[in-house]
Amino acid sequence: MRRYAGEELVDRILLTQEQIDRRIAELGRAIAEEHGGRDLRLVTVLRGGVFFLADLCRAVDAPLSIDFLAISSYAGSSEGTVRITKDLDDSIEGASVIVVEDIIDTGLTLNYVLSVLRQREPAVLEVCALLDKDARRIVDLPIAYKGFSVPDRFLVGYGLDIEGRLRNLPYIATVHDDRVA
Repeated sequence: MRRYAGEELVDRILLTQEQIDRRIAELGRAIAEEHGGRDLRLVTVLRGGVFFLADLCRAVDAPLSIDFLAISSYAGSSEGTVRITKDLDDSIEGASVIVVEDIIDTGLTLNYVLSVLRQREPAVLEVCALLDKDARRIVDLPIAYKGFSVPDRFLVGYGLDIEGRLRNLPYIATVHDDRVA
């Protein structure tokens, strides 16, 4: 089995690559069934969502396009205020838009993203989240397509990182509690 730099931070594997692949295939089929034949757009927030988006778009057997947002917290903000640092390249007016999220915890950032996108008048605006950490939820958000419910632990792998590291793990794992600041 391949070893990855930084794996000593991993406590235990929560979701294997096979489990992730299987669930993404199911999500892709569901999205294709519901949105096939529409102007389908998959949008993700950089950077962690790229891994999920890449695999999900290949699992959707329907024409689609992808686009990206980047979000940043305002310096010194304690209220979780965010701003868009990279906007969508294309208009989403009249399109079926699915925001593809790697993980949803408090829901504050996603709530902001959805409010911004709603103003652009898509025909449909839904959420597809690989991981739902609902124990931390502050804002109630409808998730049309959900991969897995996960515990309130710090997670790494498959796009999730700790200080920019371990995004490249092919699985999702918990981190030793003493390693999380």
